Amino acid sequence: MSNATHAPSPIVPALAPLYARLRPLSYPMIRFFAGLFLMPHGAQKLFGWFDGGGLSGAAGYFSQNLGLEPGMFWAVLVGGTEFFGGLFVAIGFLTRPASLAVAVLMAVAIVLVHLGNGFFAMAGGYEYPLLWGLIALAIAMRGGGRMSVDQAIGREF
Repeated sequence: MSNATHAPSPIVPALAPLYARLRPLSYPMIRFFAGLFLMPHGAQKLFGWFDGGGLSGAAGYFSQNLGLEPGMFWAVLVGGTEFFGGLFVAIGFLTRPASLAVAVLMAVAIVLVHLGNGFFAMAGGYEYPLLWGLIALAIAMRGGGRMSVDQAIGREF
């Protein structure tokens, strides 16, 4: 008979207390950094930070390179999803809708921008947005969890 809830014993038993103390931090860390790492991409589009083109540059890219009109609408939508969606995922506020929006954004980016370049990120492929989209989807499935605003206010979507 298999006991699926039994955790395996550590190879180095002395590390068990450390693992037990760190385990509760692992998911909040993933959620926080996934959101945090997305924010600079939105800041490039919305504010022109980090050598970004700002709204006008992003709008031009969306309309001229991707054929998405009106370009300004898409620049605000994508930049806002990356920046504010990333912030919400990072702090765990409205975690499920924010991370689902990020996952949808990554799926669209794969299809419209990266798919034709193959898999590898170094060649402009879909590896990077696929990874972030899957992480965002997993966060949407799990919700804010520990150390989230959702948990602090006792409500989640």
